[in-house]
Amino acid sequence: MFDDAMQLNLENIEKLLRTAHGGRLLDVGCDDGERTLAFARAAGADEVAGIEAVAEQAALARERGIDATVADVAEGFPFPDKSFDVVVSNQVIEHLHDTDLFVRECHRVLVPGGLLVFSTENLSSWHNVFAVTLGWQPFSLTNVSSCTGGLGNPASVFRGQPHVRPESWQHVRVFAYRGLVELARVHEFEVTATAGAGYFPLPARLGRVDPRHAVFVTIAARRPRA
Repeated sequence: MFDDAMQLNLENIEKLLRTAHGGRLLDVGCDDGERTLAFARAAGADEVAGIEAVAEQAALARERGIDATVADVAEGFPFPDKSFDVVVSNQVIEHLHDTDLFVRECHRVLVPGGLLVFSTENLSSWHNVFAVTLGWQPFSLTNVSSCTGGLGNPASVFRGQPHVRPESWQHVRVFAYRGLVELARVHEFEVTATAGAGYFPLPARLGRVDPRHAVFVTIAARRPRA
């Protein structure tokens, strides 16, 4: 179910990127660059840059032709103002303490009229709501300990497994649907579309019908031209 939801989420991101008008694209959290290239094709971008915290993954992205910079996005983006026509970020914001800085930086590096598409897990998804009702940790906030995975949730697939990833991979802030929309608006973005993917335990495409309770939620927003 998770794989189906994730695949549909990637399709949602690409669909929203097709509303871009080409130009220069930045992928915040580009990993090895494989998905970045798919995002760039969807946006019609002719220049592609990325930010990646893990040097080895950034090197793989550069081998794919992406201008990948090793940097910690928690300290801001290492680019001048109005450098990009499109900014995309998938499954990054939930790992950050300062989410205001993240959205401010997206706004800063976009040209007026530029497009931001970012996606994250949805705290108001039905499986998270159900877990909280039982007194469990929400599924999206079970990777919050360096000692063990699946903390506080007996149904987590990572329950009892040692947490071998860096601390930066833990979830810090997970937004509900409305919170994510308002976060974009409070930083002077014009939200143009939202999309959902995943609807545990039902088919993933139901998330498109009800994005407020989908597993993943994606926001498309533009920096105003004025």
